[in-house]
Amino acid sequence: MPASDPKDDLHSYLQRAREALLWKLEGVSEYDVRRPLVPTGTNLLGLVKHVAIVEAGYLGATFGRPFPEPLPWLDDDAEPNADMWATVDESRQSIIDFYRRVWAHSDATIENLDLSALGSVAWWAEDRRETTLHRILVHMIEETNRHTGHADIVRELIDGAAGLRANVSNLPDEDEIWWAEYVARLEETAQAAAASSLD
Repeated sequence: MPASDPKDDLHSYLQRAREALLWKLEGVSEYDVRRPLVPTGTNLLGLVKHVAIVEAGYLGATFGRPFPEPLPWLDDDAEPNADMWATVDESRQSIIDFYRRVWAHSDATIENLDLSALGSVAWWAEDRRETTLHRILVHMIEETNRHTGHADIVRELIDGAAGLRANVSNLPDEDEIWWAEYVARLEETAQAAAASSLD
């Protein structure tokens, strides 16, 4: 088995999650990239903006390397959920570019610190605030993949597009008829299970 470097492995998983999240924006109209599709307002561009801001904090300020640009969405006077949607003045490209600048800043943190390097997360409870780069990388992989999962569902609601990455769908390679029959079978199963639970 080839040797692997734990930090490189973690960084690689984070990068794959980042790219998968951005891929969910490709080929979507300006309206669809912003429109809320669930009662809490979740939308594709907002997910990217949120993950970028979160990463800027965890892989920046946590290790004494604050992201060099203002993050006004986190100010005390910002409206609730300001980080979860893009205003008309915030273009899709500006959010994507912001996320990529966050990547570069975070990647420098990852490159320059050991996994055991200590940091402090100001917004965590005081008794667990001190942490390591290793733990923060695991946390950011979890955070990014969680929101990429949200983006998977939102994108599928928009136009039916689904899959893990552009070249790896990770889904059965079946036609629309198969998928329709599959979903119908799941619905029948759900109804049968609900009926049997009433017995």
